[in-house]
Amino acid sequence: MEWIILGIVVLLVVATVVIYNRLVVGRNACANAFAQIDVQLTRRHDLIPNLVETVRGYLKHERETLEAVIQARNTAVSGLRAAAADPTDPEAMRRLSGAENALTATLGRLFALSEAYPDLKASQNMMQLTEELTSTENRVAFARQAFNDAVMNYNNLREVFPNNLVAGMFSFSAAQMLEIESAAKREVPKVSFG
Repeated sequence: MEWIILGIVVLLVVATVVIYNRLVVGRNACANAFAQIDVQLTRRHDLIPNLVETVRGYLKHERETLEAVIQARNTAVSGLRAAAADPTDPEAMRRLSGAENALTATLGRLFALSEAYPDLKASQNMMQLTEELTSTENRVAFARQAFNDAVMNYNNLREVFPNNLVAGMFSFSAAQMLEIESAAKREVPKVSFG
């Protein structure tokens, strides 16, 4: 009888260790996937001052728009730093999502404004920066999808029984997906026949 009880205790300890290790692996996968987002968003944030300087020469009287872009960029940089400190912190992810969505909106206004200036639109520097930002936006989208997949896998892992018992004992909290709205997602093309 004692051997059976000892065997059950050993089995429970081994199961707990295995589940704990799987949860750690899942949490680390989230952190690794977020590192890729960090790289791409940092690239995006680093391109924006160059874009603003390029536009500033053409749009001297549009100071308010340029300042809004810089402010949104700085808020996004702060949000990225906070989220990078703990990629499984749901509140940090929500703040980062909000900051990145605000940055995307202000960049959209800047690009819409630049359409009214043919010299700016035709500028080689502006075309290159626009292309680099577009490329970076695509990389962000791919990295975000990989991160959200890792978050989903981690959250599923921590929520299934008996993992949820171990997750609760060792404070494995739920991770938050990163939702950044793309310009393409917001804009619905208008079709007119005649």
